[in-house]
Amino acid sequence: MNWLHALLLGILQGLTEFLPVSSSGHLAFLSHFFGLSGEESLTFTVVLHVATVCSTLLVLWKEIVWIFRDVFARQSWRSYNGLNEGTRYAIKLIISMIPVAIVGIFFKDKVEEVFGSGLRIVGIMLVVTALLLAFSYYAKPRLRDNISGFHAFIIGIGQALAVLPGLSRSGTTIATGLLLGNRKEKMAQFSFLMVIVPVLGEALLDTKEVLEQGFSTAMNGISPVAVIVGFLAAFITGCLACKWMINIVKKGKLIWFAVYCVVAGLTAIIVA
Repeated sequence: MNWLHALLLGILQGLTEFLPVSSSGHLAFLSHFFGLSGEESLTFTVVLHVATVCSTLLVLWKEIVWIFRDVFARQSWRSYNGLNEGTRYAIKLIISMIPVAIVGIFFKDKVEEVFGSGLRIVGIMLVVTALLLAFSYYAKPRLRDNISGFHAFIIGIGQALAVLPGLSRSGTTIATGLLLGNRKEKMAQFSFLMVIVPVLGEALLDTKEVLEQGFSTAMNGISPVAVIVGFLAAFITGCLACKWMINIVKKGKLIWFAVYCVVAGLTAIIVA
């Protein structure tokens, strides 16, 4: 992988991480076009995901500060109702992370096998993403003002399933939340915040592997320059895409992404 490959993959990751079109699916497609191995692209994908998490931290820093301020504020911990709003929100975020933590701990090897299984699974999952977006667009459930703990767990299951390449994480979590009746104004923010800890946890595990194996071995021949270029490209474009996606969800224009996912999915299936 050279620096130009890294630049293009970083830009693609930054744009598609927050849009409901599957960043992993697009990275797999472009990696296939570049002739990169599944293991090599998977390792680099983790680096790019960390970059977009940093984008989330920058764009949503006010919400993150609000959560931490409320968690460490003086309050009654004797009951859930005695907790302030930010602490209750933090608990829901933790609940949403449980399913993907289970997948990461017990099924990591299986997931890595799927990442190297070719474009056919990517195409199929892109079509599934399109169906979820279409259902959430046309469904008219009764709207709820707050995301419940149970809904947070169901949305978390959606995030866990979205480790499959081609199944959009943001698309799956946002669509699941909307189908459950949660307001679209709430879902984009919740969707982007709930991924921070799992991705950073994965990054820490990969850092441990780097320290144990050495940088060159763990990165499978990817140069430090390529890593830096890809990281910066994903971070900058991620900041722009995060702000854009929040506005798109508020306006409810997700159906056009469903159309795109169908076209992209069928293209991937044909190419495979």
